[in-house]
Amino acid sequence: MNGILIIAHAPLAHALRQCALHVFPDCGDDVVALDVLPNVPPEETLAASRVAIRQLTRRQGIEGVLVLVDVFGATPCNVAQKLVDGVRSRLVTGVNLPMLLRTVSYRHEALEALVSRAVTGGTQGVMQVAVTAPQNQVRRNHDPDHHHHQQ
Repeated sequence: MNGILIIAHAPLAHALRQCALHVFPDCGDDVVALDVLPNVPPEETLAASRVAIRQLTRRQGIEGVLVLVDVFGATPCNVAQKLVDGVRSRLVTGVNLPMLLRTVSYRHEALEALVSRAVTGGTQGVMQVAVTAPQNQVRRNHDPDHHHHQQ
């Protein structure tokens, strides 16, 4: 099994963890959140993230840790890049709720597979949705395909 560490701008990390617990109440020990507060030096955030990852890796049955961060290039990501080793821990940016739920669902898989699941879950969870169902949308008069046929 793998642990999941969320590092994000406050209050996103803890909010995402709470959402995961809402859907998967049994994942509490496997998902740790670290909110990055404004005006806190990156060194302090790095120290806190090291404590968080140790908390996960010391749990019995945890083989690896997937670190999820919100924005590439921002403090959470920069800290996480110093934290992960690429072997027992991996990093994915752009965390969103679909990504997190997918990783929690498949946290028992190998870490490499979990990375793929995270990226797929995150990207498939982003889509444009029509305001109303197409069958409920009114056709416009200037629609070239609109024909006045009697049925």
